[in-house]
Amino acid sequence: MSTSGLIKFIASGLYTSYGKRFYPGSRGTIPAWLIAYFLVRGNQTALYILAAVFTVLSVVIANEAEKIWGHDSKKIVTDEWAGMMITLIAVPYSLLNYFIGFVIFRLADGIKVFPADRAERLPRGWGVTADDIVAGIQACLITHAIIFAINKYL
Repeated sequence: MSTSGLIKFIASGLYTSYGKRFYPGSRGTIPAWLIAYFLVRGNQTALYILAAVFTVLSVVIANEAEKIWGHDSKKIVTDEWAGMMITLIAVPYSLLNYFIGFVIFRLADGIKVFPADRAERLPRGWGVTADDIVAGIQACLITHAIIFAINKYL
């Protein structure tokens, strides 16, 4: 595989963001969610490590992928992988809790509430990744609040 082929493979989340159909960011987030749910299985140390690795990888890969596809192309979803792992930090391991995290992250990433809207203005791979890091932090906090409310009031 050529260097550009490898960049495309990684940047696209194992090609999950390819295609003209709807929601490439959500499709691109699914493999990260599957990794977290089926492989990491609530191991917080692994989540922290993966969040850090995917964040650094995303900045580097997104920077190179922009040279191929243009600025913040919808095909670049490595940033969603980092944001998804950040969302799940300290979330109690269960299918419901992880599903809530997925949905809230996708909403936070789509809506881009301050300061996520400002973070995406950073140059190159930093801008591609930073808004998802902020959205991941926001989604993590909201996910925890929802889980707390479910456990307390339902």
